[in-house]
Amino acid sequence: MTEFTLSFIVGHMNYWLFTLLMMTGLYIVVDKGNLVKKIVGLNMFQTAVFMLYISMGKVTGGTAPIFPTDMNIDPEAVYSNPLPHVLILTAIVVGIATTSLGLALIVRIREEYHTIEEALIQKIELEKATREIREFGETMGGPE
Repeated sequence: MTEFTLSFIVGHMNYWLFTLLMMTGLYIVVDKGNLVKKIVGLNMFQTAVFMLYISMGKVTGGTAPIFPTDMNIDPEAVYSNPLPHVLILTAIVVGIATTSLGLALIVRIREEYHTIEEALIQKIELEKATREIREFGETMGGPE
């Protein structure tokens, strides 16, 4: 029984590593208050998904799905599936765009609030809302 368990764990090592990387990225996104760290966590999570799909598309003993020029196709040949790789290339481009947009938003947030810590931003927003309610409360339909 120990050999089966050990061989199972070693045989599925890539899935264990993807899960570890994915959960680390998720933990960083949920736990950290720094907005840049949240972007890094999202990128870690995204990379784990990329690696998972690429490894699932790999066929042991498979060759690239390119037809020979003479169209003499061997029916015994095993081909790797190119679809996961193509989809991941598209996802990488979308991921880069998402990361750059997130970092640009963080720069604007930093210019406005002079911090990138989520808790401090919420505190500043609460203080600003309280001031506005005191100043314009009656006009806004709040307490008089």
